[in-house]
Amino acid sequence: MPREDYIPTIGLEVHCQINSESKMFCSCRAGYGHDPNTNVCPVCLGLPGALPVLNKHAIEQTILAGMLLGCTTPEVSKWDRKNYFYPDMPKNYQLTQFDLPLCMGGEVPLYDLAYHKDAQKHIVNPGKAVKMNRIHLEEDVAKSTHLANASTIDYNRAGTPLMEIVTEPDIDSAEEAYAYLKSLQQILQYGKISDADMEKGQMRCDVNISVRKKGTDELGTKLEIKNLNSISAVRLAIYYEIDRQIEELDMGIEQQQATLRWDPNTGQTSVMRIKEDSHDYRYFPEPDLLPVRTSELVEKMRSHVPELPHEKRDRFVADYGVSTYDAGVLTSEFALADYFEAAATDKKTGKKIANWIINTLLGKLNDTSLTLADNPLKPESIGQLVALVESGQVANNQAKEIFDVLWENPDKEPAAIAKELGFEPADSSEIEGIVDEVIAANPDKVAEIQGGNPKMANWLTGQVMKASKGKANPKIVTEIIQNKLGL
Repeated sequence: MPREDYIPTIGLEVHCQINSESKMFCSCRAGYGHDPNTNVCPVCLGLPGALPVLNKHAIEQTILAGMLLGCTTPEVSKWDRKNYFYPDMPKNYQLTQFDLPLCMGGEVPLYDLAYHKDAQKHIVNPGKAVKMNRIHLEEDVAKSTHLANASTIDYNRAGTPLMEIVTEPDIDSAEEAYAYLKSLQQILQYGKISDADMEKGQMRCDVNISVRKKGTDELGTKLEIKNLNSISAVRLAIYYEIDRQIEELDMGIEQQQATLRWDPNTGQTSVMRIKEDSHDYRYFPEPDLLPVRTSELVEKMRSHVPELPHEKRDRFVADYGVSTYDAGVLTSEFALADYFEAAATDKKTGKKIANWIINTLLGKLNDTSLTLADNPLKPESIGQLVALVESGQVANNQAKEIFDVLWENPDKEPAAIAKELGFEPADSSEIEGIVDEVIAANPDKVAEIQGGNPKMANWLTGQVMKASKGKANPKIVTEIIQNKLGL
């Protein structure tokens, strides 16, 4: 049967580390890049007799994440033991939450610019929000590194506060999964809850996929792809696994619930183990931790809810007059949105500043393989540069030359660079004299303009610019020509 005769159903489980100075159940330092096995203690090493102590900050941040995503928080939340043996969990159980997590329900809006570039022009379900099941808080496991003949374990990561954000089976395609992860990452970064950097292992994803024939209500057998460590890998793995399942179902091969691994080198999945169900983990309430009453924490975190990306986008459109698309680009990164607002102190020039940031600044960063964090230009420099253009002191092409010099000399002011380059505007009387000369020298063009072709005035503007050696401002020149010709 063709692919169109099957319906894929996808759910994601995202594990995201919380920005925290200490681990979830002990005072060891949390963070990335420290020497292996240096941030450890009897609690996170699971030594006999060691007792856990709750990290209040991590609980508050998880509740905040739920608020950003429209979740509800039960009045009482408790802790459970999830029992299994893996070498990266030294206690042989994980402290987590089972039936009373901190956050329930909610949804993640799929931002248009969060889709992969190949899919942005053909979004199947524009405006969709993916329904969530829950967010629960737990401890991360250690980091295993597998070598040719051995494996090493770094327990620095063991015990780091970890949110597990679980969707309903509400995702229809690899492209929606990609957009979900990008949108979720963006929201968590806006809330400063997590850096959500997949390269640093701060955010990891498990993918649940099933396929069923059209016209069938019952979902197909679920298979889980474990520990995908990049958003692109999630997208590619889903494409592959949907095609694999469809091909086998067409051959009459029934699917068996299992946990799979993704090999980025071969672009294929393979079976790790037959999948366990929740009862295989023998959950039971954690005897060493009391349940948490959440009402005071919820009230405390209400004042910490930030402006979300879609809210900031709508405000940029209303306050600065930028297009919805440009506002989407500017709000796609929290740091970029802040940079724009710092540059656009005069809201009247917001659209012009947005154009300079999106087209010139981001283009330059892309050409030089730099990120926004590496950007040498202060936001006020962009604002000053646009102000020079708007005031008529320099033309757009001159401003681009100033920008190039500014890039290499970011401590200089645009006005000083304009003076060094000789971009001093001609006085108004000099410009008017040049306009009069150009009009007198081109009676045929003037007749064409007055005969109903006002666009020819741009040609006259070009002649004035040449005669002024680029010192005149084209906007002012055009206004003078229009006034003189009665346009």
